[in-house]
Amino acid sequence: MTRGSAGALTVTLCRDSRQFAALEESWNRLVRECPTATPFQSHAWLHSWWLSYGKDGRLRIVLVRRGEDLVGVAALMLVHRPLPRLVPLGGPITDYFDVLVSREHADQVVPVLARGLHRAARGAVVDLREVRPGAAAEAVLEAWPGVSSRLTDSTCMELPALPFDQLVKRMPASGAQRVRAKLRKTDAAGIEEHEVTEHEVPQAVRTLLRLHEKQWRGRGVTPEHLRPRFAEHLTRATRRMVRAGEGRLTEFRLDGKVVAANVTLMSAALSGGYLYGADPGLRERKVDVATLLLRHEAGRALEEGRPVVSFLRGNEPYKNHWRPETVVNQRLLLATHALAPLMRLHESQVTGRERAVGALREALPAARDWRARLNELRVR
Repeated sequence: MTRGSAGALTVTLCRDSRQFAALEESWNRLVRECPTATPFQSHAWLHSWWLSYGKDGRLRIVLVRRGEDLVGVAALMLVHRPLPRLVPLGGPITDYFDVLVSREHADQVVPVLARGLHRAARGAVVDLREVRPGAAAEAVLEAWPGVSSRLTDSTCMELPALPFDQLVKRMPASGAQRVRAKLRKTDAAGIEEHEVTEHEVPQAVRTLLRLHEKQWRGRGVTPEHLRPRFAEHLTRATRRMVRAGEGRLTEFRLDGKVVAANVTLMSAALSGGYLYGADPGLRERKVDVATLLLRHEAGRALEEGRPVVSFLRGNEPYKNHWRPETVVNQRLLLATHALAPLMRLHESQVTGRERAVGALREALPAARDWRARLNELRVR
């Protein structure tokens, strides 16, 4: 642990996994005091992720305290490829990143957190992915004493927490009519909801992942979702988040059998359905799972006073039917002045890859059309 001070505030760098584990109570208190925090900044999510995915010697968590109170956190780890970087804990399976800053002391904490992060980044570029617009990390960017850059990252979709019938009215008339018809068929099927308790979580996660694999079989399931380390992390994190009121696992049962399951992660700012699994046989019974889950999510968010229902990352066509707000996450690059050339090199590599991916996406429809035309000619 390294130590420095600024007035009444103390800055430390946590590099020890045991110390990280011991921060749970004060960390959770700070999450409640940080208005921009998402569920992915909870201690349960990040510490569980570290246990499953972290590597010894890589932990770098900047902590700001006022006396004994934790008032600022930047949860990062060191990676060495393709260049030395400090990146957020949570990795690719985490949808939003932010630093944690106490609302009461934000004006004092932000510059101190920025300076502490600057000291921690002496030999590395700080690469903060999936920063939600309005995040506290934006204030750290403004206070950064070195060089910085702001890029775009993943697209997310969000809806206001409204009564479900009002969400349906946001749709075109024809789409709203189809949704109402689907819900009548879903309700006629007699599906029952069951909110899983903390002790039921391990078995429920196994069921969810089995349904998730079955649902996506032959259609390109995300490989990470099938790996033991992901199951280990999701079970541990969900159990802790259910206990703390930061998560919910809901099973949907038909004739006593679980036919769908959904993990919801929650903070004061939003709730989001993180992962679900559904029996493909529901389609034969005309049950629209996406609509079923959204009705459930919207109703619970409204009951609990959470202002936003997030679809999290991805702009899949079914999400656009609801006319959601498009929210584009940011990628913030920060470096000391000495490492400015390295940061600019990394920035050019990132933007180059993004342009290549964009060009590939534009080319694929044309390639498919070309192949289809070629097949037509072959048939003739």
